[in-house]
Amino acid sequence: MDFDCEGLRRLLCKYKFRDLTVEELKNVNMFFPHFRYSMDTYVFKDDSQKDLLNFTGTIPVMYQGLIKEMIAKFQEELPLYSLSRSDEARQVDLLAYIAKITEGVSDINSKNWANYENKTVKKITVVGGGELGVACTLAISAKGLADRLVLLDLSEGTKGGMMDLHIFNLPNVEISKDPSASAHSNVVIFTVNSLGNSQSYLDVVQRNVDMFRALVPALGHHSPNSVLLVASQPVEVMTYVAWKLSAFPATRVIGIGCNLDSQRLQYIITNVLKAQTSGSPVWVIGEQGEDKVTKWGGQEEVMSRNAQVQLSGRAMELLREKGQRSWSVGLSVADLVDSLINDKKKVHSVSVLAKGYYDINSEVFLSLPCILGASGVSEVIRSTGKEDRVTEKLQGSASSLHDLQQQLKL
Repeated sequence: MDFDCEGLRRLLCKYKFRDLTVEELKNVNMFFPHFRYSMDTYVFKDDSQKDLLNFTGTIPVMYQGLIKEMIAKFQEELPLYSLSRSDEARQVDLLAYIAKITEGVSDINSKNWANYENKTVKKITVVGGGELGVACTLAISAKGLADRLVLLDLSEGTKGGMMDLHIFNLPNVEISKDPSASAHSNVVIFTVNSLGNSQSYLDVVQRNVDMFRALVPALGHHSPNSVLLVASQPVEVMTYVAWKLSAFPATRVIGIGCNLDSQRLQYIITNVLKAQTSGSPVWVIGEQGEDKVTKWGGQEEVMSRNAQVQLSGRAMELLREKGQRSWSVGLSVADLVDSLINDKKKVHSVSVLAKGYYDINSEVFLSLPCILGASGVSEVIRSTGKEDRVTEKLQGSASSLHDLQQQLKL
């Protein structure tokens, strides 16, 4: 294809070094005649706009001319393209990698940019700037689970732990009051709770519902493929509310449920009571509070039912002495996020839609042992034996939860 000098000069009419550029591109065209050129407008951090030259094609690593100069210029002032400001660091790394290629560096894996286009950014949003929200943020950050972690603080002012997070910046953590900052999250964690004083229990729950009504649809819109993880209380009711308001599939709306109690119970049985369970798992299931109940997995031949009941009873007595501090719940949330965002297919006792299990016919959420992965709940572990005591407890919880839900205004 003939090189259109005049056409290119017209494209570069505002370009300071247009004559030099045209001569340089003429040399490129001699060897690579299939290149195409265009001028496009780019927006910079100060909201200024500039027309920059684009060319489309493939340049071999031995070509050192204009490309190297353009890379140096871009490193001085990066155009924003469609990326947010927090992504500028990746632009710098990408340009550095391109520079290495143009200099003939063959170790393209040194910055892992060979698979850049296929790289999935792991983004997590924590909603709520209270003690629990800060605890979740610290636990998730400590485990290095997110490439980007957004703490969405919708309260007025900056207090306590939130102020400290502003002062002592954490890597990959962004604090924002703008719900759109949560866009394209893999997991959205709700930690907001009403702080009512003299209200009735129903009034406090309704205030939480009112907060969710303002938050859930917007956050679901910004991250339509996310998993919603609810830590707000009462967790079974608020998980139901999040499911209804988001219109997400039930498998992608999960409450933290009895995960912390289950992990503690297993630890107490194995490390405190030194019991030999031959690897039989045990979970705390049902409703958080006094009505929760233990459930054993595995074959009954490994341990008799009476032995299971006695052992879990002793462990539950020790478990009741343990409180649920914000930091311990934060660690439990990070444990769940790890299974979700890294697709671990690990079993957790979390709040899920219980309709159809244990002869429950109402739309309520209760903790059941589930396999969690990147898409949320992939499977609920069904009981293989007859468990009248467990069934009775779960049906009682389902009935009281359903009655409470019927009184709420969604």
